[in-house]
Amino acid sequence: MSQSVITVIGKDRVGIVYDVAKLLAANQINIVNISQQLMNDFFTMVILVDTSKCSKSPTELADLFSQESEKLALQIRIQHEDIFNAMHRI
Repeated sequence: MSQSVITVIGKDRVGIVYDVAKLLAANQINIVNISQQLMNDFFTMVILVDTSKCSKSPTELADLFSQESEKLALQIRIQHEDIFNAMHRI
């Protein structure tokens, strides 16, 4: 299993979870765990995903999420689990 962490931040609106889940499903990315929270008017979500069935490279995924971020008025970022853990290690 190849796992990555996706973070989503944006102004709260109806359909954010749907839009992100649809994007993941279209790219054969499976949600392993998900956490979401509303902070005032801002929606935040952290998703642990399995990318092993996705045909896109990590660079292609990052580019795709960057493009979709603009369309959806969200900030969507992906990092491999090892990089995420290394950056957040105390």
